[in-house]
Amino acid sequence: PLPFWVCENGHIYVVGSKDELEKLSGQRPEDLHKPSLDKITFPCPHCGKTMKRTPEVMDCWFDSGAMPFAQYHYPFENKEKFENSFPADYISEAIDQTRGWFYTLLAVNTPLFDKSPYSACNLLGLVLDKHGLKMSKSLGNGIDPWTILDNEGADGLRWYFYNNCVPGQGIAFNEDALVDLQRKFMGTLWNVYAFYCLYAEIDQINPTKYKLEDCKLSFLDRWLLSEFNELVKFVNESLEKLDMLNSSRRITEFVDKLSNWYVRRSRERFWGSEESDDKIAAYKTLYEVLVGLAKLLAPFLPFISEEIYQNLVRNLDKNAPESVHFCYYPEADEKYIDRTLNEGMNEVLEIVLLGRTCRASSGVKNRQPLSKVMICATKELKLDDELKGLIEDELNVENVELLSNADEYVSYELKPQLKTLGPKYGKNLGAIRQYLSSAEPIELVNTVRSGEKVKFNVPDGSEIEIGEEDLLITLKNKEGYSSDSNGDMTVVLDTSLNEHLIEEGIVAEFVSKVQNLRKDSGLEVVNHIKVEISGDEKLIEILDRKKDNFTKTLLADSFARGNNGDFSSELTFEEKLLNIYISRV
Repeated sequence: PLPFWVCENGHIYVVGSKDELEKLSGQRPEDLHKPSLDKITFPCPHCGKTMKRTPEVMDCWFDSGAMPFAQYHYPFENKEKFENSFPADYISEAIDQTRGWFYTLLAVNTPLFDKSPYSACNLLGLVLDKHGLKMSKSLGNGIDPWTILDNEGADGLRWYFYNNCVPGQGIAFNEDALVDLQRKFMGTLWNVYAFYCLYAEIDQINPTKYKLEDCKLSFLDRWLLSEFNELVKFVNESLEKLDMLNSSRRITEFVDKLSNWYVRRSRERFWGSEESDDKIAAYKTLYEVLVGLAKLLAPFLPFISEEIYQNLVRNLDKNAPESVHFCYYPEADEKYIDRTLNEGMNEVLEIVLLGRTCRASSGVKNRQPLSKVMICATKELKLDDELKGLIEDELNVENVELLSNADEYVSYELKPQLKTLGPKYGKNLGAIRQYLSSAEPIELVNTVRSGEKVKFNVPDGSEIEIGEEDLLITLKNKEGYSSDSNGDMTVVLDTSLNEHLIEEGIVAEFVSKVQNLRKDSGLEVVNHIKVEISGDEKLIEILDRKKDNFTKTLLADSFARGNNGDFSSELTFEEKLLNIYISRV
C-alpha cells in the first residue's frame, strides 16, 4: 500500500516509518498491508481534519526496483554494505523484463542516487520449441526440463545454451541438436581425458614430478601450449564482456584441435615402454592442458570439470584446493604464446582440409603416396620445414611447393551472381553470361581478386562493372591435377603416378592389410609375428625388395615366400592377387 494519508481538504502526508505512524495516530501497525493499514487515521497537521490512507496500491514492481537498497533496510541501517554493493556489476534476466525489472531498477534508483543501479545487463531470449514457437500448455509443446536433465545431464544442457544463445534472441530448443553437440564436444573432451588416463595408468607416470620448462617440448607441444594460452586469454576477455557464446565456441574449436590434431598426431609418443624425454614432454603437455581446461570450464561445466580435476589433481596432490571451484581462474602465460606458430599451424590445418578434398575428388586412395602438393595463397604463408613436414605426412605426399600463382594447374568456370547483378543489370544478364563465357577466366579472376573491377560494354551500349562479389567462381582441374580453393588459398595435388609411387602405394596397402589381419586375429599390438606371402610375382618382387621399409613397423621377425600361417588374408592390387599369412612368434 502507498504510505500516503489524505484529508478531505486535499492535504497529503507521507509517513516514513512505523514509529512515525504510531506518533501521529497513537496506534502501532503490526501489518503494513491492506486492510489493516486502512483502519489507522490521524488528524491533519494542517487543518485538523481526519487523514485516511489513500486507497490506491503501488505497483508490485516497485518492490523489485527498490531491491538494491531495500534488501539492506537502507538508509536506516547497513549504509556501508549498501555502498559497497551498489551499483551491481551485472544483472541477468529474460527479454520480457525489459519493461519490468530492468526498467523499474532504473526508474526507482536513478532519481535517488543519480546513477544506474547496474553496470551491465545480460539480456536472455526465451526458450522456444524446435519450430520457433513459444511453449504453452494450449499447444502442448512444452518440454519438461527434468527429462532433459535426466537424459542429457546438467552440463550438456548448459553447454547447449552457451553455444547457441545469442543475447536478447530466442532459441528454438532442439534435443537432437543438444545430443549432437554433447557428443561432439563433451564426448571428444572425455575421450581425450580417457586416453590420457589409460596410458598414464599403464606407465604409472606422475606428471607433477616434472616441470614444463624443463621438458624437451616438440613443436606440437609448443603449438598446443601456445593455442591453449591464447584460448585462456580470449575466454577471459570475452567473459569480462559477458560473452559466453563466443567463449564456448572457441573452447569447442580448441577441444576439436586437441583431439583430432594434437592427440592423433602424438599418439605414438605415448606408446613404448621406455620413459623417454619425448614421452615425458607429451605426458606433461597433455596433463597441463587437461588440468587447465578443467579450470577454464569450471563455470561452464561444473560437474565434468570437477570429475577431471579430482582425478588428475587431487588424486596426486592432497594439498591442492579441495575443488576445481576453489581454484583461481586460469590466466594466460604469455611466454608460451607463439603467434607465428599458431598462424602457421592454422594454415597447415586449412591446407590439409583442402588437400583431403582434392584427394577425394580425384579418387586417389589416401594410402597412395603422391609426388607433391602445390599451394598458392593471397598472403605470405608461415610454413617452416616442420610445418611442411606435417603437410607431407598428412596428405601422404613427398614434397610441398609454394606457388606465386596456380594458373598453370587450374582454370575457372565463371557465372553471374544473380543476387547482386540481377537488381543492377537485370535485362543485360544474358549479355553478361555471354561475356563471361568468352573472357579469359584466369585473367578475370586474378583481376577481381586483387580488388579491382572489370568494366565492359554489352551490345545495347550499356557499361557493365563487376567485382568478385558479382561472380560465381568454380575451380576446374587440368589433366593430372586435382585442386580446391577457399578463396584465399588454392591447393593443387599432382595426381600423376610413376613406378616409384606405385610401388610405395603397394607397400602401404600391404602394411595396412597385415595390421588389419593382426587386429582381426586377436593379436596384441606388441606381439611379434612372422609373415609369408604368395601369389602375383610382381607384387612379391616389389615387397621383397622393400621389406626393410616395413618389417620393423609390422614387428615382423621374418618375411618370406610361402603359404604357412595361423591367419591369412588376400590383397588385390589392380587385379593382381597376393596371399598373406601371419603367425605369432
